[in-house]
Amino acid sequence: MRRALLVDVDGVLVRGRPGDGRPWTSELRQDLGLDPDLLHQHFFAKHWPDIVIGRAALEEKLAPVLAEIAPHLTYQDFTAYWFANDARLDVELLAALDLLRSSGITIALATNQEHVRARHLIGSLGLSRHIDDIFYSAAIGARKPEPAFFRAVQDKLGLKGQALLLLDDSFENVEAARRLGWQAIHWAYGSRLDREMARLIGAGNLR
Repeated sequence: MRRALLVDVDGVLVRGRPGDGRPWTSELRQDLGLDPDLLHQHFFAKHWPDIVIGRAALEEKLAPVLAEIAPHLTYQDFTAYWFANDARLDVELLAALDLLRSSGITIALATNQEHVRARHLIGSLGLSRHIDDIFYSAAIGARKPEPAFFRAVQDKLGLKGQALLLLDDSFENVEAARRLGWQAIHWAYGSRLDREMARLIGAGNLR
């Protein structure tokens, strides 16, 4: 039976700053002179819902916000800082995924991302070496936990139900996948893929 393992990015494969795992905005004020609360209020709260489902482009919305709240910062300098500081890879999980992939299981990302960072994750961060595909919200036009996101993944893979297993740190996303018949693991800090898979097999949920 062909199977696919769908892996979330932020909070699962990628956990904050490379050096210490703290949120990428932890020293935003010190490093770039930008108040993270202002950034959230004027950009993420207002524009991110449209950007993350591909309804608006990142630069189109972010550049004018920066010009207003941080005129000393360019869009290019800000995004370079953001992407570089939100890039701590879970190398143990990647190694476990590589092992499963070598056994014939399809490994893909299932993530809420806009187009620019999705390309960065695959290219600059090197995730293309570890996966077979990426499914992300801006390309699909829907985000997790919306059923349309999961149905799009099913259609593109040609799989459904228990042939699909999701790793995600959002319980809401896990529950949404389970409602469509997927297997799903609620990923938390300290989780290990071998233990989680063994738990599913022991419960008779993965054969």
